[in-house]
Amino acid sequence: MAKNKFRITEKDFLLANRKASREEEIAQYGKQVLFRTTKQKSKKVYDRKRLKKAGHSDDLPFLFLSVHVL
Repeated sequence: MAKNKFRITEKDFLLANRKASREEEIAQYGKQVLFRTTKQKSKKVYDRKRLKKAGHSDDLPFLFLSVHVL
């Protein structure tokens, strides 16, 4: 006769803790709390402020005029 033993794996333990934590948040705040409130910005999009912070002055579109006096 084979015995069926119930074993709690680490995966089951983590899932149960996440579910309990989620239920506590819903009970406390009335909804699930979202930690990421802003969407992630694509690095391919041109962003002058980000370029200035990074110090890439050669990427910024500036017009340099030189005047030659004879």
